[in-house]
This record gives sequence, C-alpha cells and structure tokens, in this order.
Amino acid sequence: MRRDAHHEASCPIARAARLLGDHWVLLILRELGQGNRRFHELLDGTGISPAVLSQRLRYLEAEGLISRHAYAQVPPRVEYELTDKGRAALPLIEQLREYGERWLTPEPPEGPEVPSDEPTVAEV
Repeated sequence: MRRDAHHEASCPIARAARLLGDHWVLLILRELGQGNRRFHELLDGTGISPAVLSQRLRYLEAEGLISRHAYAQVPPRVEYELTDKGRAALPLIEQLREYGERWLTPEPPEGPEVPSDEPTVAEV
C-alpha cells in the first residue's frame, strides 16, 4: 500500500505519529516528564547511545517539544526541559505505559538461552 503524502499531511494522527512515533523520542519525553535533565541523566534513564541521544535532542528542540538551557559554568552545564508542546504529550505517554502494563508482558532480559532438554543449575 502506497502512502498518500497529502492524506498524511492532513491527518492529525499521522502528523502526531510522525512526530512522536519514535521509540527513543517517547523515552526521552518520559524522562523529561519527571523534571529537567542533563545529558548524562537522559543517557542513564533511557539506555540510548550518546550519538542517537544528541540527534533526538536536536530533533525535539527543532520541533518545539523541548528547550535547551546552557549555563555559563566550567565545566559547561546544559539542561533540557519540556515546553508546553512537550508537556502536552505526557498524557499520551502515560496511556502507552498503562496499555503496556495491561496488555504486554515484560520482555525477558537478554542473554543466552538455556536449551530446554538440558538440566538447569537448580536441577543438577
């Protein structure tokens, strides 16, 4: 099925999905919904790589969802915070959290799978 650019441009759901539909964008907004954050705090809270975080922060600032505040200190200090437009997305993020809690099971931690025909440590 081919996307109709005119339809996407006129559909508010398509526009919102284009703006907010990225996994990392949602996690960054979730973190900033808890208050102003510095770059390293966003790294720790999301698990995102520094390069991707930098790119997403620039995107969110350009789209008007966050603002960046640089303080004249040594070493330099930069904090990010939600704008009114960014705060308006928080109820959507809360709805996604509630949906995930109700309908989606947590993913098991990544690691090597234990073949089912071999005894586990507890069985030995």
